[in-house]
Amino acid sequence: MPVHRPGTTRSRRLALAGALLAALCLVPAVLSAPAAADADDVPARGTAYMGMGVLAHDGRHGLPTTRAVQTEGVDVSGHQGNVAWTTLWNSGVRWAYVKATEGTYFKNGYFAQQYNGSYNVGMIRGSYHFATPDTTTGAAQAHYFVDNGGGWSRDGRTLPGALDIEWNPYGAACYGKTQAQMVAWIRDFLNTYKARTGRDAVIYTATSWWTQCTGNYSGFGATNPLWIARYASTVGTLPAGWAYYTMWQYTSTGPTVGDHDKFNGALDRVQALAYG
Repeated sequence: MPVHRPGTTRSRRLALAGALLAALCLVPAVLSAPAAADADDVPARGTAYMGMGVLAHDGRHGLPTTRAVQTEGVDVSGHQGNVAWTTLWNSGVRWAYVKATEGTYFKNGYFAQQYNGSYNVGMIRGSYHFATPDTTTGAAQAHYFVDNGGGWSRDGRTLPGALDIEWNPYGAACYGKTQAQMVAWIRDFLNTYKARTGRDAVIYTATSWWTQCTGNYSGFGATNPLWIARYASTVGTLPAGWAYYTMWQYTSTGPTVGDHDKFNGALDRVQALAYG
């Protein structure tokens, strides 16, 4: 006949009550914990394009109202596929930039159609590199860019290469770098590009990103043309060091390709930049 042990039963009840209390204490923490980032929210490497982060971070605030003489342009990448260049030319577009590379791991599969197609209809065109400072050095990415479509020639129809440096679509906005490290990375890219091509690269950026990630560094304004990103009626405050912009990406919803730009001057100024 089994022996009844009151102390053992009581101990078990206390143990069960303790476990239940511990579980209840965890409920608020579980309910308040932020949901883990969905992997589907992070785009695939290589799919980034110029202005990808502008709407999310700076928003849209109208269209340009300036009456100054400007020349219409566009920027394109692989996500536009084959571009209707004749349509764009007939609408008044006279210059274009085409994404050539990203990091040291991606080349635009539509580059030939886009780069040569814009040239063939009469446009002045150049190429750009989407920077990923968290993957390889600035010098390595500049070499990769030049070797895969980012070169320059003094033919009057080829613009200097552009460095697209903006929010990281794959992770932390500033690519895990301090402001000083970011400035050093950009300088490394620019110095290497000039050594390879003889030209100072254009810098594409947004004032808010530049301020956050470089500390509003002013040291490139005297040498590198500024391509500012702002979807608004005016360009607003420019990054430190630049008294004026050379190009302005003003919308991502323009005709035919989405991204449309203004060159700060008449067509002869676009040609002057191409000639160097």
